Amino acid sequence: MKEPYLEVTFRHGRAIAAYYYLPRTGSQKSTRTRRVEPGLIIDFTTEGQPIGIEITTPAKVSLAALNAVLQELGYPSATHADLAPVLAA
Repeated sequence: MKEPYLEVTFRHGRAIAAYYYLPRTGSQKSTRTRRVEPGLIIDFTTEGQPIGIEITTPAKVSLAALNAVLQELGYPSATHADLAPVLAA
C-alpha cells in the first residue's frame, strides 16, 4: 500500500471506530502501540515503523489532532476530505 487511507466502522449509522492506514507492505504487522492524543493510538512494526493510527473515539477526534500526529511521524497532513466520514459522524 503506497497511499494512506481511512477505514471506518459504523454501527447503527454512527462511526464507532476508524483506522488511518499509513503506507506499508502487506506483510507488516503491528507489534506495539503508543497512545498519543486522547482517542488516537499509533501502531508500530517491530522495526519501529508506524503503520497506522487507530481512532478510538471518532466523534471526538479533530483533523488538527490527527495532523499533529502525522507531522510528528513525518507524513503529509490529512485533508478534511480524507476524514469526511469521521468528521461528519
